[in-house]
Amino acid sequence: MLSGEQDEGSVTVSDVIMLELKLLLLLFAANSAPVFARNVLGQRWQASIDGGRMMADRQPLLGRSKTWRGLFAALLLTTVLAVLLDLSWSFGLVFGASSMLGDLFSSFIKRRLRKPASSKAIMLDQLPEALLPLIVGRWLLDYSWTAVLLISLLFMLTELLISPLLFKLGVRKKPY
Repeated sequence: MLSGEQDEGSVTVSDVIMLELKLLLLLFAANSAPVFARNVLGQRWQASIDGGRMMADRQPLLGRSKTWRGLFAALLLTTVLAVLLDLSWSFGLVFGASSMLGDLFSSFIKRRLRKPASSKAIMLDQLPEALLPLIVGRWLLDYSWTAVLLISLLFMLTELLISPLLFKLGVRKKPY
């Protein structure tokens, strides 16, 4: 083999970085899709996933801001984006569903802590929706645990830094 050539099955550093960037883009897509769907669709299709159910602690199961519209928007966007990024549609769907499951989990925990809907909870707002899809995605694609941690931290930091800007632009309702 000449220098600079690679085996067909070998993975380069740039391949790893590209996959990590694709995963980060999918995370942003999954988590921004509900916000954009709300902004575009307004009051349409805003039925809450929990149907207004309350738990024994007299707090909502998830809260009004967790809607079917947002869930379907996230699933649709991550599925389409995965295909555009040369990943399978099924990976995009599973990744998006896992991210939304992580987001629902954090909402469930926030309600148990008696935090109001859309209240700020650093790390609880970002990590479950990043860690869960990245862990599930590891079963489907080959990437390291280091990548899971680094992408999760990068997602969290970027969310915290960009959120105030999105608030100023009128995309988000609150500046967290």
